[in-house]
Amino acid sequence: MRRPRPGLAAALPYLWLAVFFAFPFVLVAKLSLSDTALAIPPYTPRIDWSAGAAGVDAFLRGLDVETYARLTQDRLYVAAYLSSLKFAAIATAILLVIGYPIAYGIARFPPAARSALVMAVILPFWTSFLIRIYAWIAILKPAGLLNAALGAVGLPALNLLNTEAAVVIGLVYAYLPFMVLPLYAVLEKQDAALIEAAQDLGATPAQAFWQVTVPLSLPGVAAGGLLCFIPMVGEFVIPDLLGGSETLMLGRTIWTEFFANRDWPAASAVAIVLLATLVVPILAFQRSQAKVLR
Repeated sequence: MRRPRPGLAAALPYLWLAVFFAFPFVLVAKLSLSDTALAIPPYTPRIDWSAGAAGVDAFLRGLDVETYARLTQDRLYVAAYLSSLKFAAIATAILLVIGYPIAYGIARFPPAARSALVMAVILPFWTSFLIRIYAWIAILKPAGLLNAALGAVGLPALNLLNTEAAVVIGLVYAYLPFMVLPLYAVLEKQDAALIEAAQDLGATPAQAFWQVTVPLSLPGVAAGGLLCFIPMVGEFVIPDLLGGSETLMLGRTIWTEFFANRDWPAASAVAIVLLATLVVPILAFQRSQAKVLR
């Protein structure tokens, strides 16, 4: 029986990346260098293959960076960019405050109970993401479950739906497992003997936590932060359903440019800028991890 060639197995991941990442990225990058046109498709230039090398040369000469210049001049794009970073940063900070105690508590439970608790964290993934966000509409709307509960105890109603607070609530709810699981993976592997040694040397439980547990869990904090921050910057469904028409985020801006304004070059340029922004923290995390492993 012939064994599969190692080279073929090694090439499969690169083939996957080429088909599902490199080719779409090149296509979007090309669109971002094009100009808007009242045509189908709504951009120019396009390659005239019948003209041969002259058609390719004319196509390359027609590409420019005018769309990127327009992004910096239009306050809408700048505001959407900054707003997306703001929402993602606030939600990531809240997720860390909520997720760290949850992950720490799960890691300190007896081994027999940890699997059930981890399953409880993962359980929301078994339900459609869209259905879960629609459920928050039923909770946050003026006549929803939250205001009904507040009215039952004599508290005033809250107007949360179609506000920035609703977007943050939705982001925190949707991405909480992505913060808890990396933190739990790091905290669960920590040696309890290190805490005992710190306490034997005179540290209080609080001091041992901040001086031993927290520093050793920083890789989990960084991983959880990236897993939450990166997709939240480009989030579309949550701000569209919970934030209302006035909520600015890059995901909604890209959708509007593609499908409402039919400005494909602008939408592609926004997507490229978003990708370039997110590559920076990823590279920083990889560099820090490489230093730790040395």
